[in-house]
Amino acid sequence: MPNDYVYLDHAATTPLDERVLDVMLPHLSRVASGNPSSLHTPGAVAREAIEEARESVARLVGAWPDEIVFTSGGTESDNMAVLGLASVDPRKKHLVVSAIEHPAVRGTVEHLEAKGYEVTRIGVDMDGFISPGCFADALRQDTALAAVLWASNEVGTLQPIEQLAEICCEKGVPLHADAVQVAGRTSMDVSRVPISTLALSAHKLYGPQGVGALYVRRGIKLRPAFFGGGQEKGLRSGTENVAGIAGFGVAARCAFDELEERVAHEETLRNTLIRGTLEMPCIHLNGHRKRRLSNNVHLSVEGVEAESLVLFLDALGYAVGSGSACASNSANHKASPVLLAMGRPEKEALSAVRVTVGKDTTQVQIRGFLEAFSVAIAQLRELSPLYASKS
Repeated sequence: MPNDYVYLDHAATTPLDERVLDVMLPHLSRVASGNPSSLHTPGAVAREAIEEARESVARLVGAWPDEIVFTSGGTESDNMAVLGLASVDPRKKHLVVSAIEHPAVRGTVEHLEAKGYEVTRIGVDMDGFISPGCFADALRQDTALAAVLWASNEVGTLQPIEQLAEICCEKGVPLHADAVQVAGRTSMDVSRVPISTLALSAHKLYGPQGVGALYVRRGIKLRPAFFGGGQEKGLRSGTENVAGIAGFGVAARCAFDELEERVAHEETLRNTLIRGTLEMPCIHLNGHRKRRLSNNVHLSVEGVEAESLVLFLDALGYAVGSGSACASNSANHKASPVLLAMGRPEKEALSAVRVTVGKDTTQVQIRGFLEAFSVAIAQLRELSPLYASKS
């Protein structure tokens, strides 16, 4: 890519922080490449790196280190939590999930549904909010678990997770929360919020791809995801990804230390983007105007097909996303199920793009993007007979 290419798809993945890479490199060489289960010195070095990272990840979310289980990423963490919680009590065959869950949760729930579980899907309002009242009414004595996406990976709406967690706690139902987009972008403290399990991913906060974590509250039982050597408290057997975990630890530490600075910076850029894009004709902001992720701007652009806009902007030197990165590589582009659940028409859902800034994005880059965005939508609309006839 050219040096002036501007990356605005941080919800899909974030660039690797140089501080993270510096810590990872020794574990990828012969300098420190021991198996953490070995008793010798190289093994002890690897084991120490993992436990240091565990402490940093735990600190980021307000947990105890022994409540952190390292995984291959957010998808595995979501799968491990949902499958693990659902199988604890064979008498409980009911699941409660939001209608806008990440594909990692949505797909796992559909798998369980095919095996005989009953699923209640809680709808959302036009801003993507879950009603706590509807959520509470859906919980039953035979509910094995509830799952809520803390912040939408698409439209960025932040759910009232504290209230939902308290409702689950009162009713004795475990709550799993996907916090992949939230970590490093809002203050998190599971010591105060009674969440049972929490999914995290390193590459969403400037760590490496292919590593994540699952927070499992003390006292919560899960069925193991893998069987073998008993690593990660027996929940996730297999030799740990030492370099990736060490990098995750540094990313988590930096996210904790720099949280206020990063959020303030991202919110300033986000608000500039919202103001600038909404001044353009026939563009709508999706998700709540204020209760949203600090870096997220999700727009529906009338008269423009999302994939065409993404490719046009890419040619102009700007990377943005369309829908969820975990689903947008499908051969047949479909309307976002999140926007459809929010009551948006299919045509509008097919015209949605997601612009997500990062800690290193600049105001100059945002100004340049707004100019490019205006040019792109004007030219694409000229090619749209539907929009042309409307105007």
